[in-house]
Amino acid sequence: MDKYDPSVSPNPEKWLALPEDERVELIRSFHEENEENLSEEGQLELHAGIHAVVENQIAMAYAPVPATLAKLVRQGLSRHEAIHAIGSVLSGEIWQLQQQGQSKWESGVYRRKLEKLTAKRWKKGQY
Repeated sequence: MDKYDPSVSPNPEKWLALPEDERVELIRSFHEENEENLSEEGQLELHAGIHAVVENQIAMAYAPVPATLAKLVRQGLSRHEAIHAIGSVLSGEIWQLQQQGQSKWESGVYRRKLEKLTAKRWKKGQY
């Protein structure tokens, strides 16, 4: 795999066969080539990392991520926007862990937030 396009789901086996750093680099390169405004120090790397985690969860069929992606696309988001929406929920959960000094991931909270996530709520910033 030599290119990444968030509008097209990568083949799960090929995606997961790549080393993690190559997955992140493919995503980073896509965003850099498409001149997305991620110029702040470290912002592009962080964005690509979260993007990779979401793509990994989709490829591994980590419930409810694939279903949430499908729902958001049905509701009118592009696949790329849906990945960003899911990534925002993921980042929020990581931030909460860090703020509360917790070391244990509560997958149930993440799942419930993804199940409540809709395109309408995402567009309003209510995720």
